[in-house]
Amino acid sequence: MLSSQQRAIVKSTVPLLETGGEALTHHFYKIMLGEYPEVRPLFNQAHQASGDQPRALANGVLMYARHIDQLEALGPLVGKIINKHAALQVLPEHYPIVGTCLLRAIREVLGAEVATDEVIEAWAAAYQQLAGLLIGAEEEIYAASAAAPGGWRGARWFRLVRKEAESAEITSFYFAPEDGGELLEFIPGQYIGMRLNLDGEEVRRNYSLSALGNGREYRISVKREPGGRVSNYLHDQFQVGQRIELFAPAGDFVLRPGSKPLVLITAGVGITPALAMLEAAQDSGRPIHFIHCARNGAVHAFRDWIEEKAAAIPQLNRFFCYSEPHANDEADATGFLSREQLAEWLPGERDLDAYFLGPKPFMAQVKKHLRELGVPERQCHYEFFGPAGALEA
Repeated sequence: MLSSQQRAIVKSTVPLLETGGEALTHHFYKIMLGEYPEVRPLFNQAHQASGDQPRALANGVLMYARHIDQLEALGPLVGKIINKHAALQVLPEHYPIVGTCLLRAIREVLGAEVATDEVIEAWAAAYQQLAGLLIGAEEEIYAASAAAPGGWRGARWFRLVRKEAESAEITSFYFAPEDGGELLEFIPGQYIGMRLNLDGEEVRRNYSLSALGNGREYRISVKREPGGRVSNYLHDQFQVGQRIELFAPAGDFVLRPGSKPLVLITAGVGITPALAMLEAAQDSGRPIHFIHCARNGAVHAFRDWIEEKAAAIPQLNRFFCYSEPHANDEADATGFLSREQLAEWLPGERDLDAYFLGPKPFMAQVKKHLRELGVPERQCHYEFFGPAGALEA
């Protein structure tokens, strides 16, 4: 149990975390990934090199320390964490390893004079509280997935039944369960985790489900990333008929029921979860505005599919913006998506539901545009993607 004195100590470390949190988490990852190989598959090495993962952990630790007295304020953050953990199959036995490495990193980075025994004991109690919260929430996801029709716990074997190029960079992969059994339904916007063995090393990744569930197969659509270990393997070596282990769908960035105009704004491979969202909403009768940004027509995936939908669904309006168009490309606008262009493509009313996905600079710009155009923050939904699709590279 975390005492009031320990809470005060943890809160007092917030200024230290604000100034040195990334250094601490870099050291934490160095210890853990160097000394505990069993947890390496849970972490993306590309995100380690870029600093994205240490930065995300530093922000999460800082948020936790700030709200140690009001953990309900962490709700959205906890939801994202537990869903990502579930998609990668983080288990209770992994938490003691993380805790040991975190406490050691705090002591070694801050020094024994700052990270006294009292501080370490307070953070040990705080970590136990956080670990218990996450383990309990993750178990609820695992149990619900196992109990639902077509669901399962842990890994399940699938086979690749189809592989289709969608653009010069993006390929779709269709997976059917090897046991021929029923498939768990998912909410549009969710992703699946996969476990692979590459050159004798286990790796895990998450990728968005890019088509509405049909009870027979799952589809993901993956961008080939230069230097991307998993994406290049899937594109070049993984062939129809081969087996793969998949984890049950997870994710809290999902299409929510509603009657307001639906706006889907995507860039690059960020289009993938929006496709399932569009399919789910197409018969709802609500106005749909589908806005996609790409460099050019060669890398624009699913354009023909969107065009067919727009021709068949009266309430669907589609707009394409190319930043580096080729000579014969046809787009509704060129250059980067501006506030003025977005304003023209949005519904006249600002009481709408907006979902936007893509590279981080694009996401930040769209969020700013929507705010300046009067779209309430509570009606904006977004998820940060890795470079190769969904949540991981």
